[in-house]
Amino acid sequence: MGVNMRIGIYPGSFDPVTFGHLDIILRSSQLVDTLIIGVLKNSNKVPLFTTEERVELLREVTKDIPNVIIEAYDGLLVDYAREKSASVIFRGLRVVTDFEYELQLAQTNHKLNPDVDTVFLTTSVQYSYLSSSTVREIASYGGNVEQFVPTCVVQAIQDKFKKLRRD
Repeated sequence: MGVNMRIGIYPGSFDPVTFGHLDIILRSSQLVDTLIIGVLKNSNKVPLFTTEERVELLREVTKDIPNVIIEAYDGLLVDYAREKSASVIFRGLRVVTDFEYELQLAQTNHKLNPDVDTVFLTTSVQYSYLSSSTVREIASYGGNVEQFVPTCVVQAIQDKFKKLRRD
């Protein structure tokens, strides 16, 4: 990567990736030379999709965005950002209540690594209510999630719940 290339990271669980995430990915990818989507291996949560599955779904839905790289990571975000020479962390804000938590996180991260700034992007209005947990809940009851997630994700969710019902 070139010396003056601006690298950004958009971290998250993406369990599953939604149109809201995709909105932030598209917009943040235009602000940096390379956007790394950091898929968090969160040991505190039991995800619907494995880390590998989430990485694959993200690769599928971002395949037409040339400057996007999908990677799994664990540990502190600021350490990951340093390792990747990232200068910016992107976070999406849906509602006012997100802001308090995100602000605290951004200030802590900046204290831990002053070379990284956090940029908040407000989610487009049509996705402001949307969260992965809402999508998981609707899908768990057999509800239609086509308006919330890309087609390949709809199929993956349906397959996952069929498998869970069998096991």
